[in-house]
Amino acid sequence: MTTDAPTHRDRAAALDAADPLARFRSAFVDSAEVTAYLDGNSLGRPTRASAERLARFATDAWGARLIRGWDEEWYELPLRLGDRIGAVALGAAGGQTFVGDSTTVILYKLVRAALSSPRAAGRDEIVLDSGNFPTDRFVLEGVAREHGATLRWIAPGHDEGVTPAQVSAVLSDRTALVVLSHVAYRSGYVSDAAEITRRAHDAGALVLWDLCHSAGAVPVELDAWGADLAAGCTYKYLNGGPGSPAFGYVRAGLQDELVQPIQGWMGSDQPFEMGPAYAPHAGVRRFLSGTPAIVGMLAMQDMLDLVADAGLDAVRAKSVALTRFALELVDDLLVPLGARVASPRDDERRGSHVTVDHDAFADTLPLLWERGVIPDFRRPNGLRLGLSPLSTSFDEVRVGVEAVRDALVEVTGRDAA
Repeated sequence: MTTDAPTHRDRAAALDAADPLARFRSAFVDSAEVTAYLDGNSLGRPTRASAERLARFATDAWGARLIRGWDEEWYELPLRLGDRIGAVALGAAGGQTFVGDSTTVILYKLVRAALSSPRAAGRDEIVLDSGNFPTDRFVLEGVAREHGATLRWIAPGHDEGVTPAQVSAVLSDRTALVVLSHVAYRSGYVSDAAEITRRAHDAGALVLWDLCHSAGAVPVELDAWGADLAAGCTYKYLNGGPGSPAFGYVRAGLQDELVQPIQGWMGSDQPFEMGPAYAPHAGVRRFLSGTPAIVGMLAMQDMLDLVADAGLDAVRAKSVALTRFALELVDDLLVPLGARVASPRDDERRGSHVTVDHDAFADTLPLLWERGVIPDFRRPNGLRLGLSPLSTSFDEVRVGVEAVRDALVEVTGRDAA
């Protein structure tokens, strides 16, 4: 095994010493089994406040208040929390964001509603990209089949994402809906959402943004972009915990025009009347369906407080610094071993994770996990370093990338640089 590079250690120490957000690291639960957690873009660490909140909920809110909790707080929580997410992370005014269901279900509901809207009359094409997360592609394939719609595919570069020019090339008077990710799940490419939305609107199409790899780490301005619809998960940079419910956004001026396809009691106009027929509730509540997952909504509240305290611009600045340092380490330690950077080097176009490709990474991942270093792997050959700004230190990045180097040397038999 090669020795640590003092220059990397010294540089990490200097960056940590100068980090204005370093104080937030103590807000998260540590694991004695993990020396470098580089998968915050898949599952964020729990906050200490959330661990306490979850315990209190079982005895106080659930155990003591019981069914009275619905009248006292829980009924309004999906909308109150939606407004909080909108204000802290999405650039969205109140009354447009809700929490409930999984990302997959919310995507389905919003896509179906958009294609059935009056604005989509006479339009039968959906624009999407081949590099998007499987859920997005699978949902759109199924909805297109149901509606007899045609999918118009964009093929971004391996280490890139979708550009405005690529979108313009496939837009037409047949385009009903454009569905793209703001930050590409594999490469981390940040799309120019404002310009893409403008071009789609000029063509008469609606736009739905997937914000799973943006919310809480990369500034989002849904209202300023003029976005129509958005969806995103809460267990990555919003640290809501495994399977915490997703959020959806519907622009205020569009809400009355859309009919959501999964008509459940919690989205009806008088849910506790148990009436004979469905009528949609006014406003964004109509996009709820079944009983909200209240327990799943608890933990993200504390992370939203931390993001609000730090300020999203400061979070983004730390994210850029972390990924920039990770790229320096990758260039010094992994590229000489045959690795290839598969994320944008331009800070403006890079989200909060860095992907590195190597044909041996599938074999290195088990070694890394055994040693307490936790990145994730995306086929065919990509190792993702997901850096959650408030919980990740620069030295943690150093430890992690050096461990990747050591495992790669062990697996390939090549000498370290």
